[in-house]
Amino acid sequence: MTYQKKTGLGRGLSALLDDTEAVQNNKQEIPPSNGSQPGSISHIQVSQVEVNPFQPRTEFDREALLELSDSIRLQGLIQPITVRKSGQNSYQLISGERRLRASKLAGLTEIPAYVRTANDQQMLEMALIENIQRENLNAIEVALSFQRMLDECSLKQEELGDRVSKNRSTVTNYLRLLKLPPAIQASIRDGQISMGHAKAILGLEQVDKQLFVHKEVISKGLSVRKAEELVREIQQQKTTKKPDGKRPEPISFQYQKIQDDLGSKFATHVKLKVQGQGKGSIEIPFVSNDDLSRILELLDW
Repeated sequence: MTYQKKTGLGRGLSALLDDTEAVQNNKQEIPPSNGSQPGSISHIQVSQVEVNPFQPRTEFDREALLELSDSIRLQGLIQPITVRKSGQNSYQLISGERRLRASKLAGLTEIPAYVRTANDQQMLEMALIENIQRENLNAIEVALSFQRMLDECSLKQEELGDRVSKNRSTVTNYLRLLKLPPAIQASIRDGQISMGHAKAILGLEQVDKQLFVHKEVISKGLSVRKAEELVREIQQQKTTKKPDGKRPEPISFQYQKIQDDLGSKFATHVKLKVQGQGKGSIEIPFVSNDDLSRILELLDW
C-alpha cells in the first residue's frame, strides 16, 4: 500500500474557499487591485483588517513571528491572507493571522488577500480547519478545535473526519484527550508527555491512577512502552472486596471535596472514612515501594 502525503490545508478548507487554482498559483506575483471584490485577489490596507473572532489559536511564538517578518521584509508576502468584506473599507480575517501579524511587524501597510464571502459558521469552520492543519499545533489544541467543530458547526465525527481529511479513529483519539484531568492535558500541551503517553494513560479509568502514571512518566522520564507496561501492571492488580459485600456509606459534599483534594495531592485514590461525631480515618493506598516512597516524601517523612 502506497501512502500519499496530503498537501495544503485539507479538502475541507479548499472546498469551503473554492480557491484551488488560486492556491496553486499563489507563488506568482500578485498584481495590485483596488477592487476588493469577493473572489478576487487584492492588495488591501493592513489597518482595515480586523482579526477573526472565531480564531481558535490564541498564542503565537514571538521568535517565529520575527523570523517570518524578516522574510516578508526581504521577499514580500508570498501567500495571501484570506478575508471577508465586513464593511465599505473594512475586512474580517478568515485565515492567515500569523502572516498578518508578521506583516505588521515588517512594517507593511498593504497586504495581498483573497476576498471571500462567508457567513459566521463558515468563518468558524474555515478558521478551525486551517488551524488543525498546522504542523506545530499540539494535540490538545487539535482536540479542542475538533470539539468546537462538533459543538459549534453541528458536525458528526464522520463529517468532521471528511472536513479535515482524517479517519474517524484519529478524530476519536484526539477527542479522548479532553477526558483526561487538566494537569495531564497541560503536560500534553506543554510537550512534557506525548500523545502516545496520553493514550496509555487513557487505558485507566480512575483519575487517581491516571495521575499516578502521569507523575511517574514525568519524574522518571518513562518511554511510551514503559508507560504502557505500568498501566498494564495497574490494570492486573486485583481489587479486594469486603466479606459482607456492603458498599460504604456515601459521604457529604464537604468530605468528598476533601477526599478529592487529597487524591489530587497524593495522585492516588485517597479514602476518607467518616464514622460520626468528628471521628474517622484517611486511607492512602500505594501500588509499589517506589509509590510508597513518593507518598512519604510528600508527607515530609
